[in-house]
Amino acid sequence: MGDNRTTPFRTPPVTSSRPAWLEVLLNRRMLICIVTGFSSGLPLYLLLNLLPAWLKTEGLSLKLIGAFALIQFPYTWKFLWSPLLDRYALPLLGRRRGWMLLTQLLLVAAIAALGQLSPREQVGLIVALTAGVAFLSATQDIVLDAFRRELLPEIELGLGNAIHVNAYRVAGLIPGSLSLILADHLPWTQVFLITAMFMLPGAAMSLMVGEPKASGAAPRTLRQAVVEPFHEFFTRQGVRGALLILVFILAYKLGDSLCTALATPFYLDMGFSKSEIGVIAKNAGLWPGVIGGILGGIWMVKLGINRALWAFGVVQWVTILGFVGLAWLGTAESDATRLAVLAGVIGAEALGMGLGTTAFVAWMARTTHPAYTATQLALFTSLMAIPRTFINASAGWLVGYFGWFNFFWLCFFLAIPGMLLLFKVAPWNEPSAIKDPS
Repeated sequence: MGDNRTTPFRTPPVTSSRPAWLEVLLNRRMLICIVTGFSSGLPLYLLLNLLPAWLKTEGLSLKLIGAFALIQFPYTWKFLWSPLLDRYALPLLGRRRGWMLLTQLLLVAAIAALGQLSPREQVGLIVALTAGVAFLSATQDIVLDAFRRELLPEIELGLGNAIHVNAYRVAGLIPGSLSLILADHLPWTQVFLITAMFMLPGAAMSLMVGEPKASGAAPRTLRQAVVEPFHEFFTRQGVRGALLILVFILAYKLGDSLCTALATPFYLDMGFSKSEIGVIAKNAGLWPGVIGGILGGIWMVKLGINRALWAFGVVQWVTILGFVGLAWLGTAESDATRLAVLAGVIGAEALGMGLGTTAFVAWMARTTHPAYTATQLALFTSLMAIPRTFINASAGWLVGYFGWFNFFWLCFFLAIPGMLLLFKVAPWNEPSAIKDPS
């Protein structure tokens, strides 16, 4: 991919008559965003999709499987150690690429080791190792987010993040589709080893790309790395504005995240086989999500991030109703009808989630100050992960109490507060109350 020394946070001059979105799309930085998204998404989808399927087929209870969401706590607390990645650089590869390579190689080893354990006899070890995978994945996310923010000029934030998010979702096909299909034919030891090998392209990228030219020097002291990002954020926004941002980040994807917390066990309870889930459910969600996300990123170049949060958020919200319908349909219809409905529901949900996440991640990146990229983005994405970690851990109990049908209705109503907050943080026709760092 070569060395890339693009000065960050500055709109490049127009040098041709091609449309702005085409100029943004056709460059090397978008290819880098594909690899960062894939590397970031694979460990998380392993925890969300492959791990629950593995535990369920090994006879663990649904409540225990739901509680495994708690091992994702590093995603919600990664801002605590993100200043270390801003302050210190590993030898040879620079402040960003060194941490990228280290976490990616350790993830290969940890994922492969996971398949060596027995869920019935070594639950404690599985909890410890999956927590380690989550920690390494969250650490990788810190540095990949900072790397991408420093790499992309301002005009490319929307589309670059759209490509990153969609590559993130494509990565879900490995543990959520390919690995499930392989599990019908291979022992779990080999399934986890094959899954781990898909982290190697990210490690290769870390070696091949150049270190982006940072917008500011690394913090000179650890105290500066810890204190200044939070001081700058609360000073720029004011206490009330800063708290409003944090609440919005927590609420915007709450219903959508909870809705898919136990997606794979839900499909299994509806009578679908692992191969059907792998071939139909996951692939039905791929192309609507990818195409919708790319078009959404291009649309954001013209529409703007604020309006994209509204338009894409509505799609993300409404598609939860598809799960309500699938739970209502249950196992009563013919296999052909149920498979068609499943494909439609998953495709719509993938489109909504892809669009909503694309706009949301671009908005968070824009809200950060370029001098404190890693720590501020880690704070924002940590809050974004709270529903997926702590609230989603209650999904098994909620399903047991309400049943699948009422559970999905609950998810639908939990999405409303985040949409209402858009009136303040991203008004459709008015300047936002949120202050841009520029």
